[in-house]
Amino acid sequence: MFHTFFLQAAPSAIDSIQVATTTVSTESAFDILLKGGPVMIPLAILLIATIYLFIERFITIQKASQIDPNFMRNIKDYILNGNIEGARSLCKATNSPVAKIIYKGIQRIGRPVKDIESAIENAGKIEISKLEKNVNILNTIAGLAPMFGFLGTIIGVITIFQEISIKNSIEIGTISGGLYVKMVTSAAGLFIGMIAFAAYSFLTNRIDREMRNMELSAIDFIDLLEEPASK
Repeated sequence: MFHTFFLQAAPSAIDSIQVATTTVSTESAFDILLKGGPVMIPLAILLIATIYLFIERFITIQKASQIDPNFMRNIKDYILNGNIEGARSLCKATNSPVAKIIYKGIQRIGRPVKDIESAIENAGKIEISKLEKNVNILNTIAGLAPMFGFLGTIIGVITIFQEISIKNSIEIGTISGGLYVKMVTSAAGLFIGMIAFAAYSFLTNRIDREMRNMELSAIDFIDLLEEPASK
């Protein structure tokens, strides 16, 4: 008898499992994100801003770092041969922070070395500030996104208690809406925060590398100007 009951009940149980599986599988990731509620709107804006700022700054820094490896060697040849105008023209034709700071130094050839160093240093600060433009916004987003996620958590908890007070019962259907808001916004906030922080760290490292290249080029240029005097 038990065996007969099991055989009769098994198909219906399997059908129920299949229906539940189908329901879960048809719920897309987008549908789950929508259950995060209104807090997902500012989080989406922060994600779009993160992606845009990273791509824009990456392209800018990438272009700034591209320079002919023989640039400083050509500058040295021009200056040692007394062709200052040729060195100036080469700097103008090269779209790079290194070329721009060297150009400032060439413009002051004939003045004391301290004045040339000061001009190069000031030009370097300007070029670095151009590369760093809006990069700190990524650092701000890295801290702001998890805070929005925490806000969603608070809203989710409030929603849970509100539903419990209205229905006067604690069931999965009663608290599921608040749990979705709580978990989805928390996960989204942390995820966006991590992306923003990783983008900020990556771009900062690239800017530091470009800064070192400018410093080395500036040192080579000053040594070049002092080289004839030391002979």
